[in-house]
Amino acid sequence: MESPPRLVADDLAVAVRAFRDVLRSHQEVINRLNVYPVPDGDTGTNMALTMESVATELDGLGDRPGMAGTCKAISHGSLMGARGNSGVILSQVLRGLTGVWSQGDAVGPAEMAAALTAASEAAYRAVMKPVEGTILTVARACAEGAAGAGDAGLVEVLEAARSEGAAALERTPEMLPVLKKAGVVDAGGSGLMLLIDALLHAADGRPLPEPPATPEVAAAPRRSAGSEEFHSDEEADISGLRYEVMYLLEAEDDRVPAFKDVWAGVGDSIVVVGGEGLWNCHIHTDDIGAAIEAALDAGRPRNIRVTDLLEQVEEERWVREADASEEADEWVGDPPATAVVAVATGSGIRRIFRSLGVHQVVAGGQSMNPSTAQILEAVEASPADNVIILPNNKNIIPVAEQVVEMSGKSVRVVPTTGIPEGFAALLAYDPQSDCRANGDSMAEAAGRVVAGEVTQAVRDSDGDAGPIQEGDWLGLSRSGIEVVAPSLFGAASGLLEKLVTDDHEIVTVIEGDGAKAADTRRLTEWLSEHRPLVAHEVHHGGQPLYPYLFSIE
Repeated sequence: MESPPRLVADDLAVAVRAFRDVLRSHQEVINRLNVYPVPDGDTGTNMALTMESVATELDGLGDRPGMAGTCKAISHGSLMGARGNSGVILSQVLRGLTGVWSQGDAVGPAEMAAALTAASEAAYRAVMKPVEGTILTVARACAEGAAGAGDAGLVEVLEAARSEGAAALERTPEMLPVLKKAGVVDAGGSGLMLLIDALLHAADGRPLPEPPATPEVAAAPRRSAGSEEFHSDEEADISGLRYEVMYLLEAEDDRVPAFKDVWAGVGDSIVVVGGEGLWNCHIHTDDIGAAIEAALDAGRPRNIRVTDLLEQVEEERWVREADASEEADEWVGDPPATAVVAVATGSGIRRIFRSLGVHQVVAGGQSMNPSTAQILEAVEASPADNVIILPNNKNIIPVAEQVVEMSGKSVRVVPTTGIPEGFAALLAYDPQSDCRANGDSMAEAAGRVVAGEVTQAVRDSDGDAGPIQEGDWLGLSRSGIEVVAPSLFGAASGLLEKLVTDDHEIVTVIEGDGAKAADTRRLTEWLSEHRPLVAHEVHHGGQPLYPYLFSIE
């Protein structure tokens, strides 16, 4: 008599890859289920990209990694690659599952039921304000179905989980009015059910479901911003917060509760998952700086991604910003040995410079060059006798160099020609080192970065990349015009194609005026597909004239 099936490490790897594949085939169907009219609302895409990261982690394992190695790869890959609310919650579901699976050499019915319960509990713990009618409800129903199967075999346990999960999914419109109005079920819950299908495929050889016809979704009430799944009636269905901020946080576990308390006052749609010193953090907020500064107090953030949730980014009047930037900034804290003055415009870029340690920001950039007097004033207002200047534009470098002779302080100009070089230079900045040491190390760091810019032609011309007509989009590198294209996305993706190789480690995308969230999302998906070994971050810079700046390291 054939023994009941149990899943070993190789079977779980098959299930994970099958889940990735079926998510990809159902991606657009799940995306259409999402009723929230915002750029970050592609639940199917976010879940599929999260599973791509898991599959990549599994592909990196050697031969016969065993249950512990396989489970560790699934857990780590999902944490590192989680995208959006749905991806972060999915990562926690997988971490809950693997926490139980890894305790033995094989997964039978009892272990599967316990793992589904652990996955549901982990998902609920990750969300500060759990809302029913979402992926959380479906996860709990799957766990309850599995636990209620009694002494049944593994396949029967999974069937019971699927039956209860599917029933809960059908009830989600009764729990969330916005789903009922649109006539759809929850998108994240639909994606989760495909995980049970993938486990049944591995346990019983069942074919994966084919995607149904794409449903027509009724328009939900139109708002300026929102979330994928996690908003309750008390929150007026959809949040009015503008930005989605995500990052990995390296922090001691005992510092995370205080970090979450700070975030509770900064925004909503808060999801913080992880452990053992590494956390994946997601929030919707109007205050990007506060969301990032909370991480700096708790530990070290990395892989920061900021998405503007408005369908059209409001134009920022940089003349107004210039006026605001001339207001004196009072330095709080112990004075550094060496201070930094940076030239920049765009509220987001100013905020990022501040978070990286810049003490004074002078308004200026392309077509808006500050005077020597303005830079000198910022140098004199800096809280140190040693000052580094980051001009961040080749036309401003000679102006900044005049300040060296005019100031009574020890001043060094690091000749950065763009914002990406300025950011890179600051990663080597040591506030307690002297001007010379900082200047050398920051200049070296700036020189290592590969920088790119995308802007629009203001007149007809010609170049190495071909003829240029007014209104064409141009992709530029330090070498000149690399790409000419009729669309912003075409120029941006074409420039990335030329500049980014698999030898690079990270691409930082800085959005400016004219950047649309849909194009940014397409660019990050392009990077995930064409440069899967290269990580990427997105920041909202707000700079004029250049919808995209790229920093490639």
